[in-house]
Order: sequence, then structure tokens, then C-alpha cells
Amino acid sequence: MSTAETETGKPAWRLLLTYVRPHRRTLFAGALLSLVTGATGLLLPLVARELIDDLAHDRAITGALLAMSGLVVANAALGALGSYVLRRTAESVVLGARRALSSYLLRLRITAVDRTEPGDLMARITSDTTLLREVTTDSLVGLGTGGLTLVATLVMMGLVDPVLLGVTAAVVAGAGTVLGLIVPRINRASRQAQDAVGVMGAALERILGALRTVKASGAEPREERALHEAAEESWRQSVRAAKWSAAAGNTAGLAMQIAFITVLAVGGARVATGAIDVGTLVAFLLFVFYLMSPIQQVVGAITQYQTGKAALARIQDALCLPAEPPARPASLPSPAAQPASVAFRDVRFRYADDLPYIHHGVTFEVPARGMTAFVGPSGAGKTTVFSLVERFYDPVSGDITLDGRSLADWDLAALRAAIGYVEQDAPVLSGSLRDNLLLGNPEADDAALAAVVETTRLDGLVARLPSGLDTLVGHRGTKLSGGERQRVAIARALLRRPRLLLLDEATSQLDAVNEAALRDTVADVARTTTVLVVAHRLSTVTTAERIVVMDAGRVRAVGTHRELVTADPLYAELAATQFLAGRD
Repeated sequence: MSTAETETGKPAWRLLLTYVRPHRRTLFAGALLSLVTGATGLLLPLVARELIDDLAHDRAITGALLAMSGLVVANAALGALGSYVLRRTAESVVLGARRALSSYLLRLRITAVDRTEPGDLMARITSDTTLLREVTTDSLVGLGTGGLTLVATLVMMGLVDPVLLGVTAAVVAGAGTVLGLIVPRINRASRQAQDAVGVMGAALERILGALRTVKASGAEPREERALHEAAEESWRQSVRAAKWSAAAGNTAGLAMQIAFITVLAVGGARVATGAIDVGTLVAFLLFVFYLMSPIQQVVGAITQYQTGKAALARIQDALCLPAEPPARPASLPSPAAQPASVAFRDVRFRYADDLPYIHHGVTFEVPARGMTAFVGPSGAGKTTVFSLVERFYDPVSGDITLDGRSLADWDLAALRAAIGYVEQDAPVLSGSLRDNLLLGNPEADDAALAAVVETTRLDGLVARLPSGLDTLVGHRGTKLSGGERQRVAIARALLRRPRLLLLDEATSQLDAVNEAALRDTVADVARTTTVLVVAHRLSTVTTAERIVVMDAGRVRAVGTHRELVTADPLYAELAATQFLAGRD
């Protein structure tokens, strides 16, 4: 892949234009103000030449002085206004990019998230999008306005003296050749620096997400080294980019100094021979000074574009990850909605092409209403059943239906609106307890919220918390116990009034009293909806209307507890183990 293009095959400048296009009017206004600012500056050498001529011929210089003062004031005022408009537009471009990228990342397929480090994705939203600010003003606008001003300046210099223009152009062309060798190195170093920032973000997210484990393992020094290595790699690449950027900027500055000295020498000789007068030489030297600004602007635009191009490529790489189709939020089931039925027919599935199959032709049917328990050894594929029902993943072959309709035919938002899902680790988000409970149904009224809090035995917790439901639970619910987090997750699922409730080890961290209470709650829910439970505790399994026994990615048997104890040796072994655990 060419360094000038991203993985989509589009040049980086075309990708930049997609972000800039909604703001093209204000961007054009800012660019126009910059051009007018440049035009006022271009008039100054001409007025200075007239001033020198007036002094040479003993004419009044009041008009020339007033004109120069007016041009200076106009240049400053227009320059400030243009700079504000451009910077405001650049911030709007960054905002648009962050909105687009964050919305897209929320729709990523789980398979894409599994293959990507979250910290790296965070870096693309934060640091990479920030670089669009500079590339919009310094690169896109700078290249346009600086280029036009450069051309206009050269034209004016040609009108003043073509010979001196030729001398200046030769020096500038030599500098341009050197810059052509430097620019690709800036691009490579900038991309590697941004990649290193992503690696550092991924390492930091990994550590902070399991900081207690890191501390308990005494692994701080080792993880610290990993963080420092990523930071140092970013530093090394950023220094490389800075080195070449400095070389580019100094090349431009050196070229202008050489041009000034050369013009002074050649121009002085032309004044001595009478080819031009002193006023013309002074005006031309002022143009040479003025030429430095657009040249540095163009060089800065090119070098900044290399950095921005690297950021654009990383942003576009994220936007190329597989995502779910956008959909409007679906309405939740009404309280009187009928429970759902579920069926798997010869389902085969694996998490990636290079990984072994998890399901080898899984087939079962779950009628509407009632509780179905999934049991089996670890790695049998029980949790994967729930992931497939939620369409976090799609099966490699076979068919999964809800209400007799293939999941592939369901609108994704409507499908998930009908399902309440309690994950195995019962994640809780940073924020208040109320925010977490209402995450799946923000429209729930206080009466429904209070009923669910009481049902899941959270009322005692709410009474103890200093601010009740509005108490902050900390990052990932660190202020709650494991059992409390599980009850919050169950309450959150029940508030959605699901037609299908999926419970993945939902009571594993509860004490006996709370487990018994929630088991009764689940039994009550199962009378009006369909409940699927992944369970290891016999107390949960024996209350199920049907039990699906899974082993090594296959369904071994389906039946009640009484039937399976005598009919299936694996289930009998599991049940015996649970009985022993229960006695202990």
C-alpha cells in the first residue's frame, strides 16, 4: 500500500475533504480572509517604494505614511479574524470526526473488538482526531492560501524586476528539491509515532482494567517497563519526525537567507550599473522578506500534512473494521408481550477462521415460556449459545430462530430489545446506581424501578448508600461487591421487560439467602417469559422445566433433572458433584 493512501485506496487528502466538506463555507471564509490579509501585506513594499521615491524627490510623504499605517492595521485586524475563523472551523472538523468515529466504534461487531486493543481505539478517537485540527488549518488552508500568496508574491516580484525574480526562483527551486527528499521521512516517522501512541494506550487500558490483579501479582515493575517502552518508542518516532520537520523548516529559512544575500549582491550590481534604482531594490528586498512567510507556510503545510496523513490513515483503518448496520432504537416489549421461543438447528461456530470450532452441529428447541438450563463441563459452548442468540456473532453454518424466524431476518435493534441478558461477569458501568439500572430502559418510571430493586433484593443496599440510587458506584462498579453487581445486572435486565431472559451464571457470587430469593424471582419470571440459564449449581438446575446437557460443542441430552440423572452418565456425574458441593 502506498504511503500516500490509506487501506481504502483513497488518497489522504480526499479523506480529509470528507471531514472538511460540511464546514466548507466557513473554511472558505477563513481562507478568503487570509488571502486578503496577504494582499494587504503585498501592497506594503509598493507603498514603501513610493515613499522612498517621494523622499528622493522632496515630495510630501504624508499620504504614503497614512497608506502604510492603514495597511498595517488592516493586515493585523483581518489576520486575527481569519485566524479565529479557521481555528473555529478546525475545532468543528475535529468534533465531526470524533462524533463519526465514536458512533462507528459503538456499532463495531464483537469479532472486530476481539481482534483490536480498546486502548488503541481510544487513542484514535483522542490523539489522532486532535491532529486533524492542525492539518485542517496549517495544511489544507495553509497550502491553499500560502500557495496563492506565494504565486502572487512571485508575480509582483516579476513586475518589479524579472532578473532578480530569476535569481530568487533558482534558490527556491533548489530548496524544493531538498524538501522532496525530506517529506517522505516525516510521513513514515509520524505514522510510527501514532502507532506507538496506540500501543501505549492499549497497554495502559490493559493494566488499569486489571490493576488489582497486577498489584496482587507484584507485576508493577514489569508492566511499568512495558508502558515505558511504548512511551519511549513514541518519543523516538516523534523525535525522528521533529528532526526531519526541523530540517524542512531550516531548509526553507536557509533558502530565503541565500536568496536575500544573492538578491542584495545582484541587485546592488544592477543599481550600480543604473539598470534599476534604489527604490526598486528596496521594494524587491521587502518582497523577498515577505516571500519567507508563504514559503514557510507551504513547507509547514506539507510537513503537517504528513503527520495528519498518518492520523487520517489510523482513523480510516478504524472505520474499515466490521460494524453492525446502523439502526434506530427499537421499542421494548409491552408488559403483556408474549414470551419468545428459540431453536438451534445444526449450528456450527468458531470465533475465528484460525481457531477450532466451539459448536459442532448444536441442535435444540426451547418453547415459549418456562426455564431451560444449560449444563456441562467448562468449554462445552454454553455461554456461546447466548452470544449467538444476541447476534454478537453469527454461526458459520446452521440456523438459529426466534419465534420461528431466523435471526438473520430480524432487525438487530428489535431482536435485542426483546432480550434481557445478564453476563457472566455482570459488568457495571461508571456512574450512579440509578444510571446502571436504567441503562437498558431509561424510560422506566419510579414505580417500576422500585419494584425491580425490591425483587432483586437491592433495597437494603440502596438504603445503606449515602445518596441512595444516585450514589456513584465507581469505575466498573468497584464500590459494589460481586454479588451486588450481579443483582444490579439482573435488575437491569428485568427492567427491559424481556420476552427472552438470558442468565449466564447470574447467581454464582450470591450467598445462599440471596441466591434462594433470586431463584424464586427467576421462577416467577419464567411463568410469563422464556428464561435460559447457564448454571453450575444443582439448586438452579433442578427447578428448570428442561435441561440441555452440552459437552465438547454438542448437545448430549435434553430432559428434566429426574430423567437425565438416570439417562445421561455425564449429567449424573455433574449432579453427584453438585450434591457433594451442596452438602459441604
